[in-house]
Amino acid sequence: MVGGAFETNTASVPQRYPAGMDTVEGVETRELRYFVAVAEELHFGRAAERLGIAQPPLSRTIAQLEHRLGVALLTRTSRRVSLTNAGEVLLAESRAILGALSAAERRTRGAAEDRPSLVLASKAGGTGEVLAKLLDAYAAEPGAVPVEVLLCESNTHLALLDGRADAALLHEPYEPTAGLDVEVLHTEGQVVVMSSAHPLAARSGVRQADVEALPELARWPAPDGTYPDGSGVEVRNLTQLFQMVELGRTVAVLPEAYRTRLAEGVVAVPVVDAQKVTTVIAWPPHARSRALADLVRVATGFS
Repeated sequence: MVGGAFETNTASVPQRYPAGMDTVEGVETRELRYFVAVAEELHFGRAAERLGIAQPPLSRTIAQLEHRLGVALLTRTSRRVSLTNAGEVLLAESRAILGALSAAERRTRGAAEDRPSLVLASKAGGTGEVLAKLLDAYAAEPGAVPVEVLLCESNTHLALLDGRADAALLHEPYEPTAGLDVEVLHTEGQVVVMSSAHPLAARSGVRQADVEALPELARWPAPDGTYPDGSGVEVRNLTQLFQMVELGRTVAVLPEAYRTRLAEGVVAVPVVDAQKVTTVIAWPPHARSRALADLVRVATGFS
């Protein structure tokens, strides 16, 4: 909650995030970066290319990390790489550790330059009205610092985990908030958006099972960049999604707020039994910024 979450007593800051050090509990941060790349790509060749290194030293580093921890992190076959349960845990922990280090470095540089600021992440096109209100309201606060807006195509929560952002506007249940501190801004129902020529377009409401059975239901990427199985269009951002909906190539379930942004020839039908969508402002639990506390307070004040 706002208040206690931002006390400046640094004794409560998790000691597994020692900014400026090259090891964390005996594990090198380089090893964690290498592991995260492999875990997200699920392919040693692509991970090596992403890191700008050769594949053999990457493979050796992962093997050394597994040996040091005494657990298998990856399951390797001739056809695929997958994470073990231990690997899933280390991926989440590694993102938090590396994110905290990255954020600490960014904030330290800002303090040295006497230019404190905040980075607020949001899905591109996903929270326009809330984002605009929040920025205006915060800018009017005494002592407000500049806010840089980071617009993400998808998986906005990763901007918090990797240290690129101080806070983010997220939508539960679509964007995970586990391990983050959150404050609820508002809750709304869901609609399915589709071309007015679609067979379901004339209905006053549909059930979630009806929508999930549609072969043209849009597919969004997972955090590792892979798409779930299905025949629907693969989409990466809302601009792409809406264009494909207008063309009659896909349908998608979205928060009710999108009713006001539909182009001619596109309709929104309520999904009567869908889970409510909750918009939250989220931030890392180790954050201790007064400016961030003020931003969260302002966000919850007008929601």
